[in-house]
Amino acid sequence: MWYIIYNGQQVGPLQKEQLPNYNLTPESMVWREGMSNWQPAGTVADLADLLTPQSYGNQTYGTQSADYPNNIPYGQQPYYGGQNYPAPSGKSKVAAGVLAILLGGLGVQYFYLGKVGGGFLTILLSLVTCGAWEIITLIQGILMLCMSDEEFDRKFVYTNKTFPLF
Repeated sequence: MWYIIYNGQQVGPLQKEQLPNYNLTPESMVWREGMSNWQPAGTVADLADLLTPQSYGNQTYGTQSADYPNNIPYGQQPYYGGQNYPAPSGKSKVAAGVLAILLGGLGVQYFYLGKVGGGFLTILLSLVTCGAWEIITLIQGILMLCMSDEEFDRKFVYTNKTFPLF
C-alpha cells in the first residue's frame, strides 16, 4: 500500500495502480511501509512503470537530489516544494484573508494564525498611523486569498516570524 502527498495532504493507503489518479509525477512525494522516509516518485524503482518519459519531456529522474528531504518520519512531515513542514495546519487561508480584509487593523488575522505578537504589533501600528496601517492589512488579505494553501502555510503559519507581513 502506498501513500502520496496530494494538494498538501497525505492520501492513502492506495494501490500502486491508483497513484496516477493523484497526478503522479517524478516529483510527487510517496511512501510505503518498508521505506525509511518520503521519496520523490522518480527515485523509486517500483514506480518506474507508472512514470513514462514521454509524459515528462526529456528530464532524467532516478537519483535522489540533495533538495529532497531525508529522514522524514512517516505521517509527520510531508514535503512541500523543497521545504519540510509539518502536516497541513488546518488554518484556513480564506478565513485569515477575510479577517485581514475586514478587521486587519485589529490584527485579528494574526491572532487567528497564533501569532499573538504580530496581532499586538498590528494594533500598535494602526494606532500610531491613525488607521492607515489598515491599507497594508487589506493588501495582505487579498494576497492571502490569492496564494496556494502550501504557500500560505509556509509564509504565515510555519514561519518563525512573529510578524509575517508578506
